[in-house]
Amino acid sequence: MSDTSPASQMTLIEHLTEFRKRLMISFLAIAVGAVVCWVLYDQILDVLLRPYCNSVKPGEDCNLIVTSPLEPFNVKLTVAGYGGLTLAVPVVLWQIWRFIAPGLHRHEKRYAIPFVLSGVGLFAMGSWLAYWSIPKALEFLASMGGENFIEFYKPTEYIGFVIKMIVAFGLAFEFPILLIFLQILGILDNETLRKGRQYAMVGIVVVVAVITPSGDPFTLMVLSVPMYLFYEISILFGRIRTRRRQKALNESKTVEADA
Repeated sequence: MSDTSPASQMTLIEHLTEFRKRLMISFLAIAVGAVVCWVLYDQILDVLLRPYCNSVKPGEDCNLIVTSPLEPFNVKLTVAGYGGLTLAVPVVLWQIWRFIAPGLHRHEKRYAIPFVLSGVGLFAMGSWLAYWSIPKALEFLASMGGENFIEFYKPTEYIGFVIKMIVAFGLAFEFPILLIFLQILGILDNETLRKGRQYAMVGIVVVVAVITPSGDPFTLMVLSVPMYLFYEISILFGRIRTRRRQKALNESKTVEADA
């Protein structure tokens, strides 16, 4: 970071005040998104039920069984809360950028739009992959019990499972952005990433097993493979960035020598 940047001149109280401001804006965006999802609850519920209906055999019912008077209300709150978080992703990413931007060099601040757009795009890709994999994960988990098991799910458990899968995949797909910006900030170097490939593979599998609610082998593979590909893409980014910086440095030395 540049010592002359505004962030370097801010006191601890000013940093905390700025952090609180960004946090409040993010929470407000999530609350607005939650209200939108509350209003559109019926349409969202139909979408969330589709993976379950696609996983059952033809002719079988895919309704959910309510066992508590408060369960429908709790499910609606869950859908609104997580839905609000999903809708607020662009705002949250922008607030994160606004918080860290004052401490960046001038040439690094041009990454603002790519940061937000790539973050939103990757979150959407991860969410889609989770939604696509849920029917297959349900089929796999149901097959583990044998043919004598009949699946009747409670709304709280099923909706929670689907939403957590979608959010977990979406957040996991932010992984390359984190690695790339750690390299831009100088906190992590490309050589460390290259040397840590073997540890990264194990770490990714462990993290995926922890963050995904099902923990089944199919889901583990579906999320672990793209995350490791993202790791390699981050290494490639760092390699290209290093070469460009070295080329610019050599050109600068050549100009100074000619002068």
